Formats: sequence, C-alpha cells, structure tokens
Amino acid sequence: MTPMLAPIDRSALSALADETLDWRFKAIPPTAWGMTVGEFLATGPRLTDFGTPLLTLDAQALAGNVATMSTFCADAGVELSPHGKTTMAPALWARQLEAGARGITLANLPQLRVARAFGIRRLLLANELVDPDGLRWISGELDADPDFEFTCWVDSRRAVELMDEVLRAHGAQRPLDVFVELGGPGGRAGARDLDEAVDVARAVAAAPTLRLTGVAGFEGALAHGASADSLATVDAFLRRLGELHDRILIAGLYDQATEVFISAGGSAYFDQVIDILGGRRSLGVNILLRSGAYVVHDDGYYRGVSAFARKLGSPLTSAMHGWARVLSRPEPELALLDGGKRDFPFDEGLPEPQHLRGKPGEPISTAWISALADQHTFLRLDQRTPVSVGDVVRLGLSHPCTALDKWSLVPVLDDASSPDPIVVDLVRTYF
Repeated sequence: MTPMLAPIDRSALSALADETLDWRFKAIPPTAWGMTVGEFLATGPRLTDFGTPLLTLDAQALAGNVATMSTFCADAGVELSPHGKTTMAPALWARQLEAGARGITLANLPQLRVARAFGIRRLLLANELVDPDGLRWISGELDADPDFEFTCWVDSRRAVELMDEVLRAHGAQRPLDVFVELGGPGGRAGARDLDEAVDVARAVAAAPTLRLTGVAGFEGALAHGASADSLATVDAFLRRLGELHDRILIAGLYDQATEVFISAGGSAYFDQVIDILGGRRSLGVNILLRSGAYVVHDDGYYRGVSAFARKLGSPLTSAMHGWARVLSRPEPELALLDGGKRDFPFDEGLPEPQHLRGKPGEPISTAWISALADQHTFLRLDQRTPVSVGDVVRLGLSHPCTALDKWSLVPVLDDASSPDPIVVDLVRTYF
C-alpha cells in the first residue's frame, strides 16, 4: 500500500522555530531580540514579560475548537476545507489538517503561494483565477507535483475562455479543476441565475484544459447576522445551489470528474448547508464546508451568529484576546488604553473589556468601550471602577479575520484565564 503523504511539509513548519526574533515583530520584547523562536520559548516566558498592546491566542481554546469542528464534520458526514485566510498561519493550518480537514481554502494568489511554500497538498481557491501569471504558476505547480490537487472557481464564459487560452499556450499537462460559482444580487462574484451558471458549466466541460468537479457559493455574502430574514435568505440560496448541481448532473457535465462536490458554508451558516444540501450525499456528492473562523472564534460576531452558538450550546471558545495598558484617566469616567485600530479589530463590533491582567476572577462589569482611534481605545467606566494608570486590561475581540492580520507573530498562552500565563508558542502569520 502506498504510504499516506503528509498534508503539509513538517520540515518547513519546524524551520519556523529557527527564525531570529528582532524589531520586526511588534509583539516581541527587546529582551528576546537575537534569540530564535525556539530559544526564547525555552526560557519559559510569561505574559508579563511582554509589552502592550498585544494580541494573544489561548492553547486550550485552539485545541478545543479544532476538535469540536472535526467531530462535528465527521458526525455530519461532510468534508471541511477551512478558509486559511482567517489566520494565514501554517502552524494552525497544520492543526486543522491533522484533525481531518481535506485541504485549505484561500482567497488569492499571494495566499496560495504561502500555502505551497509549506507544501500543502490540497488547495481550494474560493475565487476566480484569470490572472495569466497566476494561471501559469499554478499549472506549473500541478505539472511538477502529481500529488498536488488544486481547484478554483469560475462564473462566466469569458473567464473559461481566458483560462483555456493561457493554459493551452503554457502547455499545461494536467487539467485545472473548477467549480462553477453561483452568486446572488448584491453579493460577490458568481453567476446570478441558474441558466447562466449552467451555460458556464457547458463551457468548462468543452474546454480541454479544465475539468468541472462541482459547484460552489458563499451564502455569507448575502446575509448578515442570525435574524429570521437572514437565515431564510441563506436557505433560499442553498436551495438554488443544489438545483444548479442537479441540472449540471442531469446534463452529464460532470463526466470527467472523479469526485463531485457542492461547496458552501462559511463560519456562520454551515449547519444550514448540511440541512439543505446534505441529502445529496446519498447520491455520491461530497458536501465541502469552508468554515475558517472556528479555530480562533471570537467574543463578538461569531459568538452570536455561529451555528454552534445558535443551536449547539456554544461549544466553541474565543482563543484570541487583546491586552492594552491604561495610559491616562483624563476624565472621571474615561480611561485611554494603548491599543487601537492598528492593533485590534473593530469592523464587526468593538472590543469588550473583560478583566485586569492578574485578576481573572474579577470582571470589569461596569466598563465598556465607545471607540477606537489609531493607537488608543476609549474605555468608559464608572468613577468607582478600580482601573488605574498602568493597569493592563484583557479585551475580548470580534472577527478573527481582521485581528490576526495586524500581527506577524502571535504569542500562544497555556491558559489565558490564569493570573500570569506561560507563553508556550509563537504563531507566525503571513498576511
């Protein structure tokens, strides 16, 4: 029997421990400059060894979230190719792959190149690919590595023509697998009606350099939040996606495919994907989710809208926290913290103050955040709230996609709820 190939290059991951720490990494204290990542971690650093502002991850939450989603997908009989753009962290991708993820989803060419640098064997580009240089590069990757699998999306005959022209001229030896993308009014890319999408599928089937292997869409572009209207919009879109698959199947346009997929499901509505489309598994169709935010989760948007939160008792836990120091209390009911928009996300809700560092059992229940400037957070509080200049506040953050992209090296704590956690890892990101 042929041995199972590793889903990621372990030697490339191991080499991350040899990176030298210096001023390039804003999370790293000057006392660690000149050490490698591995040498610094061997000293047993603690949270209090780091300055502020700071973003951290929690080791227990990461492990629990990965295990929860893996078990959920296995029990539901669906596959998962988590969206890697959430973290752009190969070390976290490795955890997801080792827990059973089929591959990694990405959004653009620079992200794909990061993934290939770490030897990831299965990649899904949840986007159209019509850039000639990008097409030539990915075709070269496929031709050079028979174990590499790649799929991208297409939503127009013109895109099919452009892809076929470039790949023919390049002399591509392997066909490029594609999903026809279905969209909706006001959404992102994707054919806007079923007839148009089926016509695109016919064009793909006729192009010798391409192979039609499924249909895909992103329901999260058409709805926001967990209102009844949003959930109904998602259901309606998913039914249309299923109908598109059925029409392509009846037309015999999947004839060249060895496996057929229906792919949907961001980090909010993956339960509905299973409810609406899961029945087609009995017909030999693979349901492929692309949820990515679950690995980090949050204390904001996803805490409220995730399928787990809506139906399953919130088994996910936020693995990310901000830490910011009180610089000033210029007014009786205002404190200014030393982190702002450049450090913490705010596009899906402002941070929430949780407790002071060293006092995890004493929540700051009367405080709230009113605004973020570039480098400051406006913490509103009762005059009696025991927050003084120099104190460090732990913040709950919303939307991991716009948190991790502000940090190239993120400390991982053994337990973010302990008084002075040990830093057990440094996660490298590549945004």
